[in-house]
Amino acid sequence: MRRNQAVLTITDEQRSELSKWAASRTLPAGDVFRARLILALAEGVSYRQIMATLQTTAPTISRWKQRFEHKGIDGLDPLHKGSQPRVADAAVQARIARKTQQKPSDGSTHWSCRKMAAALGLSKSTVQRVWAQMRLKPHRLDGYMASNDPHFEQKAADIIGLYMNPPQHAAVFCVDEKTAIQALDRLDPVLPLSPGRAERHGFEYYRHGTLSLYAALDVKTGQVQGMTAGRHTSKEFIAFLEGLVARTEWAKEIHVVLDNLSAHKTKDVGHFLAEHPHRLRSSLQRRRRVRSSAEIWPGLKADPDIPLKITGFVEHLKAVALAVTHVDQPGIADGYAMDYLRDRRRRRSESPSPIAKISLRYTG
Repeated sequence: MRRNQAVLTITDEQRSELSKWAASRTLPAGDVFRARLILALAEGVSYRQIMATLQTTAPTISRWKQRFEHKGIDGLDPLHKGSQPRVADAAVQARIARKTQQKPSDGSTHWSCRKMAAALGLSKSTVQRVWAQMRLKPHRLDGYMASNDPHFEQKAADIIGLYMNPPQHAAVFCVDEKTAIQALDRLDPVLPLSPGRAERHGFEYYRHGTLSLYAALDVKTGQVQGMTAGRHTSKEFIAFLEGLVARTEWAKEIHVVLDNLSAHKTKDVGHFLAEHPHRLRSSLQRRRRVRSSAEIWPGLKADPDIPLKITGFVEHLKAVALAVTHVDQPGIADGYAMDYLRDRRRRRSESPSPIAKISLRYTG
């Protein structure tokens, strides 16, 4: 069998340069491939072996061999380097931004990248890059609420001042309620946890009743006092306020921050406030709310297992609900509360003293 003759002649300088290309880890893969191909031809390797080693075809080998013979290393540059990267200039970005702020003509709620690309004659990738660069997110929607109360800033500053610097010899409570908590019982048995399958509850349920939970957060001490009620009317709200007054006789002033609910502004509530010395002053804010701390607290302290518990009857639900406020006695809380800001012990209120003033402040 005769030996394969060298089918390509290269100089030492070309061999050195091509060897660097073939061993490079940073050059494009096409340049590395063409350098290895020329070096293999210069070493006399047959087409069949090159095809098997480099996973290529005979016409490809012949084409790059001819180009190297005519132009040397310069002939290894591809003739068609592909299209240049398209960069959206300022005019294109302005068109996309202006069109994004307009509603689609087809009646849809917002633009998609493909819909915008079709409307402007661009590619969806260009629209995506411009949106990402300009931080435009047409699919996102945030809500807001504007106040038409000319005294809103004054009232907001008054309430924030109570949070930041409560008056001396005064109690500041943030009050909120969780209404219509359902006491549910599953009609079907619970299927237990098993490998590859989560615990499963039946879809159908039976409702034994509902329960409302009142909670008052003491801004100064961090104590939370709670009460459960079968209904949610001004009568139950007044009963909850009476409990707060009875347990806060040491304070000369009582400030209650609560939302703008109709049950908080009835005539009965007004009569209750009038029964105490120095009739209460209240600030009402419509269509704009300074969020009460009591609205945030249940999400921080609620038992994460409560949604998974089968609450059963209302009495069971009452115990679970009061566990969130750390109050043991069902019904109106008896004055024992948990300080969740500091320690874990139950504490009684201080020695009683005459109440001079109670103030209701509405944040809704």
